[in-house]
Amino acid sequence: EVQLVESGGGLVQAGGSLSLSCKVSGFTTAIYAVGWFRQAPGKERESVSCLSSTFTTRYYSDSMQGRLTISRDNAKKMVYLQMDSLKREDTAIYYCATVDYYYCGNSATDFDYWGQGTQVTVSS
Repeated sequence: EVQLVESGGGLVQAGGSLSLSCKVSGFTTAIYAVGWFRQAPGKERESVSCLSSTFTTRYYSDSMQGRLTISRDNAKKMVYLQMDSLKREDTAIYYCATVDYYYCGNSATDFDYWGQGTQVTVSS
C-alpha cells in the first residue's frame, strides 16, 4: 500500500518561507513522479509542482513562479517543497501525490496516491 504523509505546514508571516516534506512509503522498488498540489477554500485543487523519477522538474503555478523549489531524496524516500516569499494568497492545504509512472503529467488526475495534506496559513 502506497502512503504519503505531508509535514511542515503551519502559520507563517507574509514574506516568510516554509519547507514542506512528503514521506513516501509502500513502493517496493522505484520511486516515481511526485507532485505537490494545493487547495484553497472554495477553490479547485491546483497543481503546484512535480518532480519526475529522472529529476525533471515542472512548475505549474504562475502565481508562485520563482518562489518554489521541489526536490527529492530517494534514499530517504522524501520529497520537499521549498516555498519562499509567501503571500496570503498561498494559504491552502498542500498535498503531495504520486503515481506508478516515471514522468509528470499535467494535472491532478494523473496521480493515484495522495497524502492527507498539511495546512499552510500565511498571515499579512
